[in-house]
Amino acid sequence: MKKKKLLAMTLVISMALPLMACGKSEDKKKEDTKQLESGEELTVWCWDPAFNIYAAKEAEKFYQKEHPDFKLNIVETPWPDVQTKVIAAATSGDTESLPDILLMQDNAFQKNAMSYPDLFLDVDSSGINFDDFTKAKTEYSVIDGKHYGVPFDNGAVVAAYRADVLEEAGYTIDDFKDITWDQYIEQGKVVLEKTGKPLLSCLSGEVDVVMMMIQSAGASLFDKDGNPDIADNDVIKNVVETYVKMKKAGVLIEVNDWDQYVGTLTSGDVAGTVNGCWILGSIQSAEDQSGKWAITNMPKLNGIDGATNYSNNGGCSWTVTSNCKNKELAFDFLKSTFGGNVEFYEEILPKSGALSTYIPVGDSKVYKEPQTFFGGQPIYKDITEFAQKVPSNNTGVYYYEGRDAMATAVQNVIAGEKVDSELKKAQETVEFAMGE
Repeated sequence: MKKKKLLAMTLVISMALPLMACGKSEDKKKEDTKQLESGEELTVWCWDPAFNIYAAKEAEKFYQKEHPDFKLNIVETPWPDVQTKVIAAATSGDTESLPDILLMQDNAFQKNAMSYPDLFLDVDSSGINFDDFTKAKTEYSVIDGKHYGVPFDNGAVVAAYRADVLEEAGYTIDDFKDITWDQYIEQGKVVLEKTGKPLLSCLSGEVDVVMMMIQSAGASLFDKDGNPDIADNDVIKNVVETYVKMKKAGVLIEVNDWDQYVGTLTSGDVAGTVNGCWILGSIQSAEDQSGKWAITNMPKLNGIDGATNYSNNGGCSWTVTSNCKNKELAFDFLKSTFGGNVEFYEEILPKSGALSTYIPVGDSKVYKEPQTFFGGQPIYKDITEFAQKVPSNNTGVYYYEGRDAMATAVQNVIAGEKVDSELKKAQETVEFAMGE
């Protein structure tokens, strides 16, 4: 009897298997159909309505020209929240909370991609030619030889000056082209004496200028293996000493917050700035100064082999998360827009000022147009050329801990402490953080 029951159960199961397979097949068909119906939609996290979000909306419109059913669900997410949510997804193992695509700050890319490798997809199979982007930009998001980021905005450093103030002091913009920081300081003293205006303002306790100076010489706070390389580093010591020299000479002034910093530029309290090219948007908010500004490259360090007049500050790249259900669509969307399309970058430039590190766009008519605010100078073409000369920067996993330690060191040296001892303390601070 037991054998008959067993045989009957076996027959039922054997008959049910094809039906189950058929049912699964039908479910798969329904799932595939559903994905086709909703498969033209992607979700993206980014911030800044006037810049990144605007660019994302324009990218959606641009892609819809060839894919009319496509929809980009843009969720405004401030960068600190992006970082917090990425960490939460990694620690909980719940990647379902992540979007298909998110925007990531370049300086945080290595930390996130190396710390949470399962959260992001490499985009090498996307068809994007990364050789068409500046090397310094792409290397922020390269891990073990694979590309995890699609470059977006350009953070190439510019030295922007009030041409009328320089003229009052007996200089032209060409007197500040291809110069060293020592020349900058000496000419800055003359400008200060004749006009009463410092050349440069910075946020107190921040080290943006210091980090730009370090990168301009192809140096970093970390060695190629990711170990702190601050103490006994000739480039970093040179940078700190130069910064302190500018501060003591009055060529550089420090202010307390971002609004005060922008105010020094728009009010005419200083004769210039050295920053990522995105600062030009804030400068141009002072409409009464139209025609009075000009840009050139930044000064370079004295006595340092490999020092250049080029660096980077800021910038972001797009990355595809492991939660993306349609990576082929995500790859094609990025390839067709941010990943290498001159027409797209021409469209978003005028309103957003979103400069690209996509090299071919430097030859476009839009990028070559003279800019009235900058005395007819084709600044976008110039900045694109600057970006191609920026040395790469090894950020590593503990980049922000390194920045914080450097900020403390610089302020202590300004207060009278010895450079060597402060750099030693900075290295020890980072090493302690890495050991936790």
